[in-house]
Amino acid sequence: MSLRIGILGAGGWGTALGLLLHQNDHAATLWEFQSELAERLKKTRENPDFLPGVTLPSGIEVTSDLEAAVSDKDMIVLALPSHTVRQTAKALSLVPIKHALFVSGTKGIENHTLLRMSELILQTVPDLTPERVVVLSGPSHAEEVALSLPTVVVAASADPNASRKVQEAFMNPAFRVYTSDDVAGVEFGGAFKNVIAIAAGISDGVGFGDNTKAALVTRGIVEMTRLGGILGANPSTFAGLSGLGDLVVTCWSRHSRNRYVGEQIGKGRKLSEVLKGMKMVAEGVRTTQSVYDLSQKHGADTPISTEVYRMLFEGKVPKTAVFDLMTREKKTEV
Repeated sequence: MSLRIGILGAGGWGTALGLLLHQNDHAATLWEFQSELAERLKKTRENPDFLPGVTLPSGIEVTSDLEAAVSDKDMIVLALPSHTVRQTAKALSLVPIKHALFVSGTKGIENHTLLRMSELILQTVPDLTPERVVVLSGPSHAEEVALSLPTVVVAASADPNASRKVQEAFMNPAFRVYTSDDVAGVEFGGAFKNVIAIAAGISDGVGFGDNTKAALVTRGIVEMTRLGGILGANPSTFAGLSGLGDLVVTCWSRHSRNRYVGEQIGKGRKLSEVLKGMKMVAEGVRTTQSVYDLSQKHGADTPISTEVYRMLFEGKVPKTAVFDLMTREKKTEV
């Protein structure tokens, strides 16, 4: 069945999802906040800053009018940087939205409030209930989804019918979707893995090897599971697509913005300098702050993410951070 779907965010991920949903014969509308960029995208049918060389079919509508993007839609997909979700959700509260299903494709944890994106949306959009919110996450770089390279993700909701609707809408031979009822786990895994990806990038930048990165990923899952469990997640979720799967792709991929940031830090560059030269958002930077605050709040032992925080925000030298990790007190693995 063809659905009317509004996609909020015309960056790489939003554009890739627009292409996917159009391929699945849905009526997709892509919303870009900046009117000039929306007009350029509408005319050129290309998004050179985020997906160069990928043509946007004429059947995908592009607009900078938020009400036009979400009115009378069956589904509203948020593919925004995490720090803009609250502002957009507040704007949505002024627009009449009846029964649309909300799909959060944003991977992050809001600074200060420490809310996951689905929690933020539920808090901000009037009359929205958990049964109308679905989280879409997993190892899914926009560059590969846009080229229809085989990708597998997970859709999580408090309502199994809602997650199945998203599964049916998004799934095709190149994009497989599983369902889950563990919203907290799927969402937290998708956010936390970006912090470990920065650590993996730092390891690359310093010049460490495969042994080091394998250790970071493995112990990173331990931290993800430890803190995620405290926050109400099912620990087994982190062995799945939004835990291990997303962690592997983000720590190794050439497309990974978070790994890139870490690599530059490992090479001795300052965080402000690295971010200034990037067009895309590296969600792991803000998430590192939130994960550190969550760990402090709950008394969770998260040594890797804590060292990432100290390297990013306190100027700690990477090799010193690694030495401190390697010389911690002796422990059993499990």
